[in-house]
Amino acid sequence: MPSDNHTIIPRADHIVSRSSISEGALKVLYRLHNADYRACLVGGGVRDLLLGREPKDFDVATSASPDEVRALFRNSRLIGRRFRLAHVRFGNEIIEVATFRGAADEAGEDDQGRILRDNTWGSIEEDAVRRDFTVNALFYDIADFSVLDFVGGLDDLKAGVLRLIGDPERRYREDAVRMLRAARFAAKLGFRLHPDTEAPIAELRSLLGDIPPARLFEETLKLFLNGHAVQSYEHLRHLGLFEILFPDTEKSLAVEEQGFPRMLVVRALEGTDARVAEGKTVTPAFLFAALLWEPVRVRSMALMAAGEPELVALQQATDEVLMRQLSRVSIPKRFSQPMREIFMLQARFTMRRGKRPMRLLSHPRFRAAYDFLLLRAAVGEAEQELADWWTQLQETDGPGQAALISDAPADPAGAPKKKRRRRRRKKSAVE
Repeated sequence: MPSDNHTIIPRADHIVSRSSISEGALKVLYRLHNADYRACLVGGGVRDLLLGREPKDFDVATSASPDEVRALFRNSRLIGRRFRLAHVRFGNEIIEVATFRGAADEAGEDDQGRILRDNTWGSIEEDAVRRDFTVNALFYDIADFSVLDFVGGLDDLKAGVLRLIGDPERRYREDAVRMLRAARFAAKLGFRLHPDTEAPIAELRSLLGDIPPARLFEETLKLFLNGHAVQSYEHLRHLGLFEILFPDTEKSLAVEEQGFPRMLVVRALEGTDARVAEGKTVTPAFLFAALLWEPVRVRSMALMAAGEPELVALQQATDEVLMRQLSRVSIPKRFSQPMREIFMLQARFTMRRGKRPMRLLSHPRFRAAYDFLLLRAAVGEAEQELADWWTQLQETDGPGQAALISDAPADPAGAPKKKRRRRRRKKSAVE
């Protein structure tokens, strides 16, 4: 239930400024306000502005229904079934506009407590207690530029505490993804989880197994591609959530906790964070390659020990690990296929004689595979001499490349040989 003692912070007593809010969000807020609807900035945008950070996006909560929002904005579209809301587009920016939610309707829940439908509208006070964490339930009211707190979010913000609103077990049962959000926000904000928020996770984490793998893929990207991947990874493992998302990887890490499997994952995540900080693109294919490499490597070695050639073993191991992984976190083919190629090219790096090296240099996935080889060498899983050789080959001119290739070690035993074509016997004129 909403608290009767909510806090109103007037404009003079907080640091949220309209100059820090995007033009698109302000347009939405003012048009709703001028049409006599209540309109507030809400969620992470308000939280980040109060922390002195630059928000990634801005969400709006309003007393207008989705259809009323749609009527006001021709540049909008309605989305969602479980919870109906509007997306208002301004160029590349999308402002999410949600109607104030009312008390949860038990008819919209399944027998596990999961919310299936959530289109009951209510007051701003009711909406506040329906949100997940107290620090995400703060409102900036465009009517008088005040900040509104109905759930104690300001105190938690000052204390650096992440606390679920309401009964934590019930909230996790409503939507198990909140456990991942707890890990993500704790990592992003540098906050600690309130004991009551953390305690039920150990018992309820298996509920994530009921979440569609496609949704968990999206949540995984949010965890690892927003600049705080290492911290997210550490929180996930601490809470026992990582093994739900990546069970094969967790088994590998458990065997060699301080060895190169963990070092490779952490190095990859550190590199991801560095690229995000520099404003560079990050491909999920490389990330998933780092996360799944160790179980693939271990399985391929077992297959090789049973007599399979290296490339065949690597391909079969990749198929097996990926098949199991897709039952937990789906990986779209546009990412899984490049990941497969990164894996397969690792075996080709050991083949340094003949025409193979120059053909490999021209492969469209060479750069990603080479970066992955460097990562493996950096943690001691691949030979540094091999990585250095490929680096030198790229930095050397034509004659130098030929010399490097001619002086390279022989291809390893078992490397595939180029099949000779049988020459067709020409038919005799008398045949």
